[in-house]
Amino acid sequence: MKRIALKIDVDTFHGTLAGVPALVELLQKHDTSASFFFSLGPDHSGREARSGSLSPYYDRSTRLYGRLLPSPNIGIRGAETMRLAQSAGCEVGIHAWDRAVWERNIQRAENPWVEAEMRKACARFTEVFPETSTAAHAAAGWRMNRHALRLTQRLGFSYASDCRGSHPFIPVIDGEIVACPQLPTTLPTLDEILALEPGLSPEQATDRILQLSSAIPGDHVFTLRAELEGIRFGGAIEHLLSGWKSRDFSLVALSDIHASLELKTLPRHAVYFAEIPGRAGLRMTQGAAFPFE
Repeated sequence: MKRIALKIDVDTFHGTLAGVPALVELLQKHDTSASFFFSLGPDHSGREARSGSLSPYYDRSTRLYGRLLPSPNIGIRGAETMRLAQSAGCEVGIHAWDRAVWERNIQRAENPWVEAEMRKACARFTEVFPETSTAAHAAAGWRMNRHALRLTQRLGFSYASDCRGSHPFIPVIDGEIVACPQLPTTLPTLDEILALEPGLSPEQATDRILQLSSAIPGDHVFTLRAELEGIRFGGAIEHLLSGWKSRDFSLVALSDIHASLELKTLPRHAVYFAEIPGRAGLRMTQGAAFPFE
Protein backbone atom coordinates (compact mmCIF):
# COMPACT_ATOMS: atom_id res chain seq x y z
CA MET A 1 0.00 0.00 0.00
CA LYS A 2 1.34 3.42 -0.95
CA ARG A 3 2.01 5.69 2.03
CA ILE A 4 1.70 9.44 2.54
CA ALA A 5 3.64 10.70 5.57
CA LEU A 6 2.07 13.86 6.97
CA LYS A 7 4.67 16.36 8.20
CA ILE A 8 3.19 19.29 10.14
CA ASP A 9 5.45 22.29 10.75
CA VAL A 10 4.40 24.54 13.65
CA ASP A 11 6.01 27.93 13.11
CA THR A 12 4.31 30.30 15.54
CA PHE A 13 2.64 30.72 18.91
CA HIS A 14 -0.75 31.27 17.27
CA GLY A 15 -0.26 28.20 15.11
CA THR A 16 0.54 26.18 18.23
CA LEU A 17 -2.54 27.29 20.16
CA ALA A 18 -5.07 27.33 17.31
CA GLY A 19 -3.70 25.24 14.44
CA VAL A 20 -2.41 22.23 16.34
CA PRO A 21 -5.70 21.35 18.12
CA ALA A 22 -7.63 21.79 14.87
CA LEU A 23 -5.29 19.45 13.01
CA VAL A 24 -5.30 16.89 15.83
CA GLU A 25 -9.09 16.85 15.69
CA LEU A 26 -9.01 16.43 11.91
CA LEU A 27 -6.49 13.59 12.11
CA GLN A 28 -8.58 11.80 14.73
CA LYS A 29 -11.67 12.22 12.58
CA HIS A 30 -9.87 10.43 9.74
CA ASP A 31 -8.26 7.88 12.07
CA THR A 32 -4.73 8.72 10.99
CA SER A 33 -1.46 9.97 12.42
CA ALA A 34 1.14 12.61 11.54
CA SER A 35 4.43 14.11 12.67
CA PHE A 36 4.35 17.52 14.37
CA PHE A 37 7.58 19.55 14.33
CA PHE A 38 7.52 22.38 16.86
CA SER A 39 9.18 25.74 17.17
CA LEU A 40 10.23 25.79 20.81
CA GLY A 41 11.59 29.25 21.65
CA PRO A 42 10.48 32.86 21.09
CA ASP A 43 8.09 33.70 18.28
CA HIS A 44 9.49 36.61 16.26
CA SER A 45 7.22 36.05 13.26
CA GLY A 46 5.58 39.45 13.67
CA ARG A 47 8.83 41.13 12.68
CA GLU A 48 8.64 39.40 9.31
CA ALA A 49 5.34 41.13 8.63
CA ARG A 50 7.13 44.48 8.47
CA SER A 51 9.17 43.35 5.49
CA GLY A 52 6.38 41.34 3.89
CA SER A 53 8.29 38.05 4.15
CA LEU A 54 5.43 36.20 5.87
CA SER A 55 3.20 34.22 3.54
CA PRO A 56 0.07 36.22 2.65
CA TYR A 57 -1.94 33.17 3.71
CA TYR A 58 -0.87 33.40 7.36
CA ASP A 59 -3.56 34.42 9.83
CA ARG A 60 -3.52 38.12 10.71
CA SER A 61 -3.17 37.41 14.45
CA THR A 62 0.16 35.70 13.73
CA ARG A 63 1.46 39.07 12.52
CA LEU A 64 0.71 40.82 15.80
CA TYR A 65 3.33 39.02 17.88
CA GLY A 66 6.67 40.78 17.90
CA ARG A 67 5.13 43.82 16.24
CA LEU A 68 2.36 44.98 18.58
CA LEU A 69 2.64 42.35 21.32
CA PRO A 70 5.69 40.93 23.15
CA SER A 71 7.18 37.85 21.51
CA PRO A 72 5.81 34.81 23.40
CA ASN A 73 8.02 31.86 24.28
CA ILE A 74 6.24 29.03 22.50
CA GLY A 75 7.86 26.14 24.39
CA ILE A 76 6.67 27.55 27.71
CA ARG A 77 3.26 29.01 26.91
CA GLY A 78 2.32 26.38 24.35
CA ALA A 79 3.71 23.27 26.05
CA GLU A 80 0.34 21.78 27.00
CA THR A 81 -0.93 22.12 23.44
CA MET A 82 2.23 20.46 22.14
CA ARG A 83 1.66 17.53 24.49
CA LEU A 84 -1.90 17.28 23.17
CA ALA A 85 -0.49 16.18 19.80
CA GLN A 86 1.63 13.48 21.39
CA SER A 87 -1.20 12.24 23.60
CA ALA A 88 -3.31 11.86 20.45
CA GLY A 89 -0.74 9.36 19.15
CA CYS A 90 1.19 11.66 16.83
CA GLU A 91 4.95 11.82 16.52
CA VAL A 92 6.62 14.98 17.83
CA GLY A 93 9.94 16.49 16.76
CA ILE A 94 12.02 19.65 16.53
CA HIS A 95 11.44 22.42 14.00
CA ALA A 96 13.55 25.26 15.41
CA TRP A 97 14.33 27.31 18.48
CA ASP A 98 13.39 30.65 16.90
CA ARG A 99 11.93 29.84 13.50
CA ALA A 100 12.00 33.37 12.08
CA VAL A 101 15.58 34.02 13.18
CA TRP A 102 16.70 30.63 11.84
CA GLU A 103 15.29 31.27 8.39
CA ARG A 104 16.76 34.75 8.29
CA ASN A 105 20.31 33.78 9.38
CA ILE A 106 21.04 30.16 8.57
CA GLN A 107 22.47 30.61 5.07
CA ARG A 108 25.46 32.61 6.33
CA ALA A 109 25.62 31.41 9.96
CA GLU A 110 28.76 29.83 11.41
CA ASN A 111 28.92 26.69 13.51
CA PRO A 112 28.83 28.28 17.03
CA TRP A 113 25.54 30.08 16.31
CA VAL A 114 24.00 27.06 14.58
CA GLU A 115 24.97 24.69 17.38
CA ALA A 116 23.66 27.08 20.06
CA GLU A 117 20.28 27.35 18.30
CA MET A 118 19.92 23.60 17.82
CA ARG A 119 21.02 22.77 21.36
CA LYS A 120 18.52 25.26 22.82
CA ALA A 121 15.77 23.59 20.80
CA CYS A 122 16.87 20.13 21.97
CA ALA A 123 16.94 21.20 25.61
CA ARG A 124 13.46 22.72 25.47
CA PHE A 125 12.11 19.69 23.61
CA THR A 126 13.34 17.49 26.47
CA GLU A 127 11.57 19.75 28.96
CA VAL A 128 8.29 19.60 27.05
CA PHE A 129 8.52 15.89 26.23
CA PRO A 130 10.66 14.38 29.03
CA GLU A 131 9.74 10.78 28.18
CA THR A 132 10.65 11.07 24.47
CA SER A 133 14.22 9.82 24.30
CA THR A 134 14.90 10.43 20.61
CA ALA A 135 13.71 13.14 18.31
CA ALA A 136 13.61 13.97 14.63
CA HIS A 137 14.54 17.30 13.08
CA ALA A 138 12.71 19.22 10.34
CA ALA A 139 14.43 22.50 9.49
CA ALA A 140 12.34 25.64 9.28
CA GLY A 141 11.64 26.46 5.66
CA TRP A 142 13.90 23.60 4.49
CA ARG A 143 16.75 26.02 5.20
CA MET A 144 20.02 24.49 6.33
CA ASN A 145 23.77 24.85 5.93
CA ARG A 146 26.64 22.40 6.22
CA HIS A 147 27.07 23.03 9.97
CA ALA A 148 23.41 22.30 10.69
CA LEU A 149 23.44 19.19 8.54
CA ARG A 150 26.48 17.81 10.36
CA LEU A 151 24.79 18.52 13.69
CA THR A 152 21.84 16.27 12.83
CA GLN A 153 24.34 13.42 13.21
CA ARG A 154 26.26 14.82 16.19
CA LEU A 155 23.12 15.59 18.19
CA GLY A 156 21.79 12.08 17.64
CA PHE A 157 18.60 12.70 15.70
CA SER A 158 16.95 9.49 14.58
CA TYR A 159 16.29 11.04 11.17
CA ALA A 160 15.73 14.46 9.65
CA SER A 161 13.31 15.94 7.14
CA ASP A 162 15.24 19.09 6.27
CA CYS A 163 15.03 19.19 2.50
CA ARG A 164 13.04 18.74 -0.68
CA GLY A 165 13.56 15.64 -2.78
CA SER A 166 12.13 12.41 -4.11
CA HIS A 167 12.97 9.58 -1.67
CA PRO A 168 14.83 8.82 1.60
CA PHE A 169 18.62 8.99 1.46
CA ILE A 170 21.86 9.52 3.37
CA PRO A 171 23.02 13.10 2.72
CA VAL A 172 26.46 14.08 1.48
CA ILE A 173 27.66 17.69 1.70
CA ASP A 174 31.01 18.90 0.39
CA GLY A 175 31.99 15.26 -0.03
CA GLU A 176 31.24 14.42 3.63
CA ILE A 177 28.73 11.70 4.48
CA VAL A 178 26.32 12.66 7.28
CA ALA A 179 25.01 9.55 9.04
CA CYS A 180 21.51 10.85 9.70
CA PRO A 181 18.96 9.80 7.07
CA GLN A 182 16.90 12.46 5.32
CA LEU A 183 13.21 11.90 4.58
CA PRO A 184 12.59 14.79 2.19
CA THR A 185 9.32 16.53 1.41
CA THR A 186 8.38 15.05 -1.97
CA LEU A 187 5.17 16.89 -2.86
CA PRO A 188 4.53 20.62 -3.36
CA THR A 189 2.77 22.42 -0.54
CA LEU A 190 -0.70 23.85 -0.88
CA ASP A 191 0.48 27.48 -0.84
CA GLU A 192 3.16 26.74 -3.48
CA ILE A 193 0.50 25.49 -5.87
CA LEU A 194 -1.70 28.51 -5.14
CA ALA A 195 1.27 30.81 -5.80
CA LEU A 196 1.98 29.15 -9.15
CA GLU A 197 -1.68 28.98 -10.20
CA PRO A 198 -3.42 31.88 -8.44
CA GLY A 199 -6.76 31.21 -10.11
CA LEU A 200 -7.20 27.90 -8.33
CA SER A 201 -9.34 27.43 -5.25
CA PRO A 202 -7.73 25.65 -2.28
CA GLU A 203 -9.78 22.53 -3.07
CA GLN A 204 -8.59 22.58 -6.69
CA ALA A 205 -5.02 22.92 -5.44
CA THR A 206 -5.45 19.81 -3.30
CA ASP A 207 -6.72 17.98 -6.39
CA ARG A 208 -3.36 18.81 -8.02
CA ILE A 209 -1.62 17.25 -5.01
CA LEU A 210 -3.80 14.14 -5.28
CA GLN A 211 -2.91 13.81 -8.95
CA LEU A 212 0.82 14.14 -8.27
CA SER A 213 0.83 11.69 -5.37
CA SER A 214 -0.92 9.12 -7.56
CA ALA A 215 1.24 9.70 -10.64
CA ILE A 216 4.68 9.73 -8.97
CA PRO A 217 5.77 6.25 -7.77
CA GLY A 218 6.71 5.46 -4.20
CA ASP A 219 5.85 6.77 -0.77
CA HIS A 220 5.52 10.51 -0.26
CA VAL A 221 6.06 13.16 2.39
CA PHE A 222 3.59 16.06 2.41
CA THR A 223 4.25 19.16 4.50
CA LEU A 224 1.46 21.16 6.14
CA ARG A 225 1.74 24.24 8.34
CA ALA A 226 -0.32 24.65 11.50
CA GLU A 227 -0.77 28.32 10.60
CA LEU A 228 -2.17 27.63 7.13
CA GLU A 229 -3.75 24.21 6.80
CA GLY A 230 -4.63 24.13 10.50
CA ILE A 231 -6.40 27.48 10.52
CA ARG A 232 -7.23 28.89 7.10
CA PHE A 233 -7.34 25.84 4.83
CA GLY A 234 -8.87 23.20 7.08
CA GLY A 235 -11.65 22.41 4.61
CA ALA A 236 -9.20 21.93 1.76
CA ILE A 237 -7.02 19.62 3.84
CA GLU A 238 -10.01 17.53 4.85
CA HIS A 239 -10.79 17.23 1.14
CA LEU A 240 -7.19 16.08 0.55
CA LEU A 241 -7.21 13.51 3.37
CA SER A 242 -10.52 12.10 2.12
CA GLY A 243 -9.14 11.92 -1.41
CA TRP A 244 -6.08 9.99 -0.31
CA LYS A 245 -8.12 7.55 1.74
CA SER A 246 -10.55 6.98 -1.13
CA ARG A 247 -7.51 6.01 -3.25
CA ASP A 248 -6.38 3.55 -0.55
CA PHE A 249 -3.31 5.51 0.49
CA SER A 250 -2.08 4.83 4.01
CA LEU A 251 -1.63 8.10 5.95
CA VAL A 252 1.21 7.77 8.44
CA ALA A 253 3.81 9.60 10.52
CA LEU A 254 7.36 10.04 9.21
CA SER A 255 8.58 7.66 11.90
CA ASP A 256 6.61 4.90 10.16
CA ILE A 257 8.54 5.52 6.95
CA HIS A 258 11.81 5.66 8.88
CA ALA A 259 11.10 2.39 10.69
CA SER A 260 10.73 0.56 7.37
CA LEU A 261 14.07 1.73 5.94
CA GLU A 262 17.15 -0.47 5.64
CA LEU A 263 19.68 2.17 6.67
CA LYS A 264 22.74 0.18 5.58
CA THR A 265 21.57 0.12 1.97
CA LEU A 266 19.95 3.56 1.85
CA PRO A 267 21.26 5.47 -1.18
CA ARG A 268 23.61 8.41 -0.69
CA HIS A 269 22.85 11.69 -2.39
CA ALA A 270 24.62 15.02 -2.48
CA VAL A 271 22.57 18.01 -1.30
CA TYR A 272 22.56 21.47 -2.81
CA PHE A 273 20.67 24.72 -2.31
CA ALA A 274 18.13 25.96 -4.86
CA GLU A 275 14.83 27.79 -5.22
CA ILE A 276 11.62 25.75 -5.19
CA PRO A 277 8.82 26.66 -7.65
CA GLY A 278 6.29 28.83 -5.84
CA ARG A 279 8.65 29.69 -2.97
CA ALA A 280 11.36 32.37 -2.84
CA GLY A 281 14.82 31.78 -1.38
CA LEU A 282 17.27 28.89 -1.36
CA ARG A 283 16.18 25.57 0.15
CA MET A 284 18.16 22.40 0.75
CA THR A 285 17.46 19.95 -2.06
CA GLN A 286 18.30 16.32 -2.80
CA GLY A 287 20.85 16.11 -5.58
CA ALA A 288 22.68 13.49 -7.58
CA ALA A 289 23.45 10.02 -6.27
CA PHE A 290 26.78 9.70 -4.51
CA PRO A 291 28.52 6.38 -5.22
CA PHE A 292 29.31 3.85 -2.51
CA GLU A 293 33.02 3.13 -2.10
